[in-house]
Amino acid sequence: MTNSYFIGVDIGTSGTKAVLTDQTGKIYAEALQEYGVITPRPVWAEQDAHIYEQASFAVIHQVVRESSVDSQKIKGICISGLYGGSGVPLDEKMNPLAPCIIWMDRRAVDICDKLNAQLDTNELLEITGNGIDPYFGYVKMLWIKEHQPELWKKIRLFLPPNQYVIYRLTGEAVIDYTSAGNLGGIYDFSAHCWSQTMLDKLGIPRQLLPSRILEPQEIAGYLRPEQAAELDLPSGIPVCAGCIDCLASTLATGALDDGQNVAIVSTSINWGLIHGAKPSNPEFISMPYCKEPQKMIYTYGGASTAGALLRWYRDLVVPYIEDEYGKAQRASYRQLDELASELPPGSDGLLVLPYFMGERSPIWDSKARGTILGLTLKHTNIHIYRAILEAVAFSLRHIIESSGIEQREGSSCVLIGGASRSTLWRQIFADVLGMPIVYSAQNVEAPLGDAFMAAMAAGSVCDYTEIRNWVEFGQTVRPNWENHRIYSELFSLYKKLYPACKETMHKLAAYQESDTVAE
Repeated sequence: MTNSYFIGVDIGTSGTKAVLTDQTGKIYAEALQEYGVITPRPVWAEQDAHIYEQASFAVIHQVVRESSVDSQKIKGICISGLYGGSGVPLDEKMNPLAPCIIWMDRRAVDICDKLNAQLDTNELLEITGNGIDPYFGYVKMLWIKEHQPELWKKIRLFLPPNQYVIYRLTGEAVIDYTSAGNLGGIYDFSAHCWSQTMLDKLGIPRQLLPSRILEPQEIAGYLRPEQAAELDLPSGIPVCAGCIDCLASTLATGALDDGQNVAIVSTSINWGLIHGAKPSNPEFISMPYCKEPQKMIYTYGGASTAGALLRWYRDLVVPYIEDEYGKAQRASYRQLDELASELPPGSDGLLVLPYFMGERSPIWDSKARGTILGLTLKHTNIHIYRAILEAVAFSLRHIIESSGIEQREGSSCVLIGGASRSTLWRQIFADVLGMPIVYSAQNVEAPLGDAFMAAMAAGSVCDYTEIRNWVEFGQTVRPNWENHRIYSELFSLYKKLYPACKETMHKLAAYQESDTVAE
């Protein structure tokens, strides 16, 4: 059989990744380009749309070059992306007007206060399946309208990061069902379209949203000649609509059915279940799933920082460590893990609250702040590093237990994202959760799901269930039950720490945010 090839691209919060596969899921090349988040003020988080475009073009070009495949046999491209919050604000010429206010940003607290006072939250939940929080894109749009009125007047369209890049590749402005639903309060979960009722009540003009809403594997458009030449690809290659990156990652685990338990631990945490019931819990976020998005729903809880906190700590506190010859070298996570693995569970009595960008599930508090408790002169920077690993695992356990969804006997958790590549962190998750951890051996996550959807668009695979033939898993990680006992005791203290510190956190946040409104 003659091979066809597909490119999957994921525009993430900390970098853009790509893979090139054939129709069986065999990977021929991978590429990554890293970048950062702009944080001009406390709890603000933005990214320049040009970074998304530049990084996507770079990794696509790299996998084409390094795979050495015949580019004429590349039959499809699919691009997923981080939850882009407000989306990229574009002018009448489709040029970015300002940075994209991404999911991590928590600036719109004042907008949420107004919405909670003005809206019927039961009606909002009934129509959109979601609630009110600075996380949601519709709230971030309203923040722009309220605080940057001159910018608001110039905006002609909002596009999610991946669909902004798709526009640059194809000239077509679209949005997929998962991205539309994840904007929150303007998507009708029953009719699967924009809710004119909520748009009117919120004062968001319909024309600021893409008119074409597609399934992730549907073709948004075709690669334009100029962009094809830049990428060393033939023009006319179909480009899929794509989806939110956590769903592409979930798909890449073979998760397709009701009740499957998946934790994505990368820059942040997304833990969710796939189901077919109408969303009913405003404490959790719901969006259409990539498979059958008008029938299947992905409901999840999310923590604001996970890998982002680890990266911050490494770069700020332990950027260099000595090698065996006493020479300083840039610290790698692997080296830090090796040192941290020598410490006992509980990091000799340290507890970290990982609320360094406020927090989403389960406390939903934009004014929550990061906390390190229990420090003594005995503790080292590696103690704090391990305590951060443990705190993220505690955060995941807190989300799962707060969901109200009872775990089935013998349940395991599929772990994907950067955390799944750490032997130490996988074991900590197993020990904290008290359940087996299953992880992908391929370490490509969302881009593999994207490549699969590109293959679907091209007709090279016919059904979503075929993704299970593309997936390889590592050895299941079993809990150490003595460690689980210790962690359960510490987890009870972890849950008490936020209520005890909340008032102080809010007072400190007031000092930090006294100038958060833009001039």
